[in-house]
Amino acid sequence: QVQLVESGGGLVQAGGSLTLSCAASVSAVDISAMGWYRQAPGKQREFVAVTTSNGNINYKDSVKGRFTISRDYAKNTVYLQMNSLKPEDTAVYYCYAEPSTYSDYSGMDYWGKGTLVTVSS
Repeated sequence: QVQLVESGGGLVQAGGSLTLSCAASVSAVDISAMGWYRQAPGKQREFVAVTTSNGNINYKDSVKGRFTISRDYAKNTVYLQMNSLKPEDTAVYYCYAEPSTYSDYSGMDYWGKGTLVTVSS
């Protein structure tokens, strides 16, 4: 099993910044992609950002230019730097990991328990 442990959520005023972290319990070679989803109250979970082991990075359109995803392969930790936060960014943020095809952990994606980000206006 792959365990993902998130940290860094909290309460921030609009315009402020937060950095989320997510550490995976397995080696980086076992994970091909790591990223973030979020779920606001009363809404469906939505994609936020992803970084893959071949260097691809994608963002939800509404966070482009404000959020930056990065991955430390030595620590197998993914980060989400969030700047210029808006009240509509308020949500529980979930880390996810997609195992490499030939990994012992392949066949399913793994999710963290989530960390709450609240942006006050």
